[in-house]
Amino acid sequence: MSDNERRFTAKSLIVTGIAAIVGTVLVLEASGRIDHSDNKDHVPVGEFTAIHVKPGEAFRMSRKSSELHAICENGYLAIAADVDPSFRGILVDYKNRGVRCSRPSPTNRDPASPATGERDAGASHE
Repeated sequence: MSDNERRFTAKSLIVTGIAAIVGTVLVLEASGRIDHSDNKDHVPVGEFTAIHVKPGEAFRMSRKSSELHAICENGYLAIAADVDPSFRGILVDYKNRGVRCSRPSPTNRDPASPATGERDAGASHE
């Protein structure tokens, strides 16, 4: 390819692309089109996947911590961030039903009152 056919260098195209992206974000921010919500009520804390573990079966899991911890909040499992413990959310299933921290007692049928009281979810392994 001759020098006449090559009008732009790869470096100049990359710099132009990055400048266009940064410029677009700045214009959207200045015009108020990017919404920064301070309301933490309906913000998902994270997306979780349950791993079915059979007795004696090994499973693979990352050794790195997730920077989240679980606590029992009014009988339901709550997930909270390590960096901001006030930022927590109750874990719910696909039908928006709360996940209990403990199995209810067969004599106590009221799902609103936990059978074993509040305790740290990390300490209870059944």
